[in-house]
Amino acid sequence: MKCFVAAAALAGWVGLAIQQYLILYSRWFTGASLMGGLINFFSFFTVLTNTLVVVVLSYALVNRDSAARRFFLAPTVSSAIAASIVVVSLAYNLLLRHLWSPTGFQFIADELLHDVMPILFLIYWWRCVPKGHLRLRHIGAWVIYPLVYFGYVLLRGDLLGQYQYPFIDVGTLGYPQVFVNAGGILAGFVAIALAVVGLDRIIKPRA
Repeated sequence: MKCFVAAAALAGWVGLAIQQYLILYSRWFTGASLMGGLINFFSFFTVLTNTLVVVVLSYALVNRDSAARRFFLAPTVSSAIAASIVVVSLAYNLLLRHLWSPTGFQFIADELLHDVMPILFLIYWWRCVPKGHLRLRHIGAWVIYPLVYFGYVLLRGDLLGQYQYPFIDVGTLGYPQVFVNAGGILAGFVAIALAVVGLDRIIKPRA
């Protein structure tokens, strides 16, 4: 199983590296700020969540104990990240995929970050994360992540006039529709979180 985890971590790092290169190259080609490109890179929910995924997978390969390793490998944290990466995949495939047809390296990055990594991390969660630790109350803490992100992108969009995703573009849709869209995605997140907690209770606990 360790070989699988290593391969999954490598796939995640490769996907993130390609996406970062494409954003920075585009900024450099147009003469825009590279620092701005780095901030833009980490302003995508997809990138943030995949970064959390590869951090968990990377820590799973390290035997040396540390506070950070214990935090990321805790069942409650790994399970929250599992729910988040499923949201990434579903939101992209249901709401965004039809809007463009990436090619070349962009296609590779998109597939890795939106399709491959969610599947690989779910397998990791199923096989490697200890079960029997989750409770419904944990979902209340898990939703803080998407809520804080939503607040951040609204503030960033208001300051820069640039929104990371079309379904939260206030300039085009207006605040009422954006909040309806965000509420639907949050409801989807909660539904997926409930499924994760339910599976945690059903699957035989692992040491």
